[in-house]
Amino acid sequence: MKQTLHHIVSSIVNNEKEVAIEENEQETQEAIVSYVIHVAKEDMGKVIGKEGKIIRSIRNVMKIPAIKQGKRIQISIAEQAE
Repeated sequence: MKQTLHHIVSSIVNNEKEVAIEENEQETQEAIVSYVIHVAKEDMGKVIGKEGKIIRSIRNVMKIPAIKQGKRIQISIAEQAE
């Protein structure tokens, strides 16, 4: 799933080399996988999209492989410090 998410985000941004994704898996009753996307500051708007439509679409697309694996997924974007 991480490679799929990386491919989607890299296709959207201008600085593909700046894309980094952290993956953390929590084993509770239900397996929860959380991803934190790191992109260049100037590409944040492209990943979020107008009114958050792009990131919402990314989350919806990534739910499909997560459900097939019996996992829940959380995707967030890391804020860049100035």
